[in-house]
Amino acid sequence: MKRCFVYPGQGAQYVGMGKDIYDRYPVTHRIFDRATQCAGFDVAALLWDGTEEELKATDRSQVAITLVNLAARAALGERGIVSDATAGFSLGEYAALVDAGVISEDDCLTLVVERGRIMERVSRSLDGVDGSAGMAAVLGIDADAIANALADAGVDGVFPANLNSPVQTVLSGTAAGLAAAEPVLKAAGARRVVVLKVSGPFHSPLMADARTAFADVLDRVQFSDPIKPLYSNVTGARVVSGTEIRRLCADQLVMPVRWVDEEALIVADGYDELLEVGPGEVLGGLWKAYLKSSEAVDVPCRPAGTVDAIESIVQ
Repeated sequence: MKRCFVYPGQGAQYVGMGKDIYDRYPVTHRIFDRATQCAGFDVAALLWDGTEEELKATDRSQVAITLVNLAARAALGERGIVSDATAGFSLGEYAALVDAGVISEDDCLTLVVERGRIMERVSRSLDGVDGSAGMAAVLGIDADAIANALADAGVDGVFPANLNSPVQTVLSGTAAGLAAAEPVLKAAGARRVVVLKVSGPFHSPLMADARTAFADVLDRVQFSDPIKPLYSNVTGARVVSGTEIRRLCADQLVMPVRWVDEEALIVADGYDELLEVGPGEVLGGLWKAYLKSSEAVDVPCRPAGTVDAIESIVQ
């Protein structure tokens, strides 16, 4: 069995995630303890007793999601299930870097804590009288149609952020820009425009100040060359150099996530199975949409973020 692990990021958080893995697999306890040390607050309490609104704040959600991703990976490893290749969506790329031997677990948690704090600070600086900058998913039309419609209407302050599937693109923008974009995109044929529960306009030029600040943090961490195939959000291709990966981690804050390109390459590289290692099944849904649109070989993407899901894989 040739497996590629994929790690979720934005949109994966929900109250209660990770508790069953913590209770079933003591090997995960050190990761939980380390996350709390790095974050300066009880991350497990946030996960299990917090509110959806608390989990939405990126300075908290980033360490929470990454913790569950790493814990699910450790639980799989305890059952003898490891990856042959790895990729992560947005924030999920940091767990993938651990999986590929690029950074340590401790450095990963330190980085996502600082990344979250920086992104939250910059996001709040973009808030205005019109509301908070953020993100919205556009369903039913492709990225080119979106770009053409926005350009023709002269809508400013909106950028492609996540290229999720041929018929789903997430935009980042100012509150005014996103509000202006919605009727334009519906008129262009979009089935829905859904505001996402995130606290900033991620993966867009609006995060330029965050990129600058985070680059300084990245310079303090050792990045090794990956020990297995690793796919990049920024390029949509495999990446083989630790030095390049460090630069891409900074660029990721201001560049769109090219997930469709990553999916195409994962298909071409011939894996038997993908495992979504972390909370939720968002990436599994995107994978199904990609396979349907591309008529690629039907390779499953199985959830692997709960005890029950992990046990079903072992069986």
